[in-house]
Amino acid sequence: MFNMRVCMLFAGLLFAFPSGFTKQMDQQPQIPTPSPFPPTTAAPDEDRLRIEKDMAKKANLARQRDIQRDTEQLLKLATELKNAVDKSNENMLSLDVIRKADEVEKLAHSVKEKMRAGY
Repeated sequence: MFNMRVCMLFAGLLFAFPSGFTKQMDQQPQIPTPSPFPPTTAAPDEDRLRIEKDMAKKANLARQRDIQRDTEQLLKLATELKNAVDKSNENMLSLDVIRKADEVEKLAHSVKEKMRAGY
């Protein structure tokens, strides 16, 4: 009889209090934990686009420097080729002239490809 009364009292208490009340008692207060990373003002996509743009700009500057260096070398080789051709005669074409002409051709092709890479 005593057990029956205790059970009925316990059941009455369960119905008397809302279910959220017991859930609130079981939960611990949540304290926000700080992030180890500083907050960013820009979205990740914007950061990625900015980095890609900077990298493209640096690559373009390096390509431009390479083209300038190669064209200076091309001018030097073309001048040497002209001097070598001027020294030769109609009956004699030296191997040096042929080698210089090959170098000029390869370097000119390289410059042309670097210029196309920018477009």
